[in-house]
Amino acid sequence: MIKKVLFLQLILAGSLAAQAQVSLGEKVPNFAAVDQEGSKWVLNKQLKTARYLVIYFYPAAFTGGCTKQACAYRDQKGELEKLGAGVAGVSGDGQETLALFALEHGLNFTLLADEEGELADLFGVPRNEGGMIQREIKGRNLDLTRGATIQRWTFILDEKGTLIYMDTEVNAGEDSSKVVAFLSSI
Repeated sequence: MIKKVLFLQLILAGSLAAQAQVSLGEKVPNFAAVDQEGSKWVLNKQLKTARYLVIYFYPAAFTGGCTKQACAYRDQKGELEKLGAGVAGVSGDGQETLALFALEHGLNFTLLADEEGELADLFGVPRNEGGMIQREIKGRNLDLTRGATIQRWTFILDEKGTLIYMDTEVNAGEDSSKVVAFLSSI
């Protein structure tokens, strides 16, 4: 009986996550999250600052692909701004880890903490349990814990909050260039 109840709970949780996913052409509901500085970041406020908002999800700060992806967005920030786009990276890492990640790599855009995976669920991005990694940062060995491990997906919203782009098969090193190409074509 317990197995049957757990199975039904898993099915229900999966269907709720699927229902929460925003589809292309739909408006993304307003949401708030904590950024790497510990400040409250609100979608509707950010939509007023740019024509487009790139929201990319990545598994974990301080890992190879995620660092490559973040540094590519850092390096292409000027191109993105010329196209009217702001950027926010989202992972299951906590605010403190995101602050270290931004500092270590000179990241010049917003990182959002999604430790419970709520933003991932809103966008329909698959996620798993979190984990821990050890990294040497500024000469110190640190244990970095994340609440969720989120798959690598990228979205673009227009100034009205409508989802205009979705990539579920992201190549970490090429993601920002692909986003620039898309925005240049519209």
